[in-house]
Amino acid sequence: MSRVGLVLGGGGITGAAYEMAALMALEQATGWDPNNAEVIVGTSSGAFVAALVRHDVLNLDSLVLHGDDREAVANRIRSHVYAKGPRTGVGRWLRHGIAPGLLRPGLTLFLGSPAPYHALGIAEWVTTHIGPEAAATWPRRPTAIVAHDLAARRRTVFGTAAAPDLGISDAVAASSAVPLIFRPYSIDSRLYVDGGVSSGTHADLVLGSPQPLDLVLVIAPLASEVPRKRARFYERVLDRVGTNALVEELALVEEAWPECEIVVLTPSPSVQNASRPNPMDPTRSVATFIRTLIAMKRTLSRPDIWGPLAEHLRAPSDRAVIG
Repeated sequence: MSRVGLVLGGGGITGAAYEMAALMALEQATGWDPNNAEVIVGTSSGAFVAALVRHDVLNLDSLVLHGDDREAVANRIRSHVYAKGPRTGVGRWLRHGIAPGLLRPGLTLFLGSPAPYHALGIAEWVTTHIGPEAAATWPRRPTAIVAHDLAARRRTVFGTAAAPDLGISDAVAASSAVPLIFRPYSIDSRLYVDGGVSSGTHADLVLGSPQPLDLVLVIAPLASEVPRKRARFYERVLDRVGTNALVEELALVEEAWPECEIVVLTPSPSVQNASRPNPMDPTRSVATFIRTLIAMKRTLSRPDIWGPLAEHLRAPSDRAVIG
């Protein structure tokens, strides 16, 4: 049996919908259960999906319940994700965002800024899916959830010995606290923001596996190499930054494990159109999910993608090229 590492990148609400549909399509095509991955690395929305995978609750009900229409789905997501709180923390913003941002302009300027929402709602959403006992503990199989430590200005990898001991629901909330939208998430008196501040994928973390992997599968909603039609400025920036970081991370994997095969899945143009312009818009989740299921048939027909997946994800007796 091949040893597989699964990397689930950040991408907002629509990114989670994309990853959920992609994983379901992969399981349908190959019979591979994503929870069998030797290690899962999750960042931001990918952290949420990682929690579902590790607790065997990634299914259609994760997004759409019986009798739901698109509005009902959007309202349920909105009620969980966008938990309101007071706009506080101007002093924190001065210390961790504005002051460092003057020396190093960019996203740093927004770190620690006051925001209308609290990521506690995301932690509660994870709990709704996997149950309170599982939410307060850590998965048994290796799982790395990445957030950005506001004071230390570096990534923290929850699920490793170097990080605080906590439940996965809190780790997902910390990893998903997007600056300007969510207030920094407090764990043991330390403040964390979205892991995507450091990188959208953190694919190099698979190197923490004690043994080399045979396949690293990366699902990266915000690292598309296909130009988005009529893309807004921030969409182009997110794709460029995400792609550059991923290339550097995978170069480290290739150097350490020359025999390891790597497959990267990113949204097709049709999926991009379904999810734009705002990846945090709950009303785009169902459309993104459906478009992804449709697009995955063409994606999986590509020899450069299907070849490694068939080799490493399918049982030996089932391996065959799909048409």
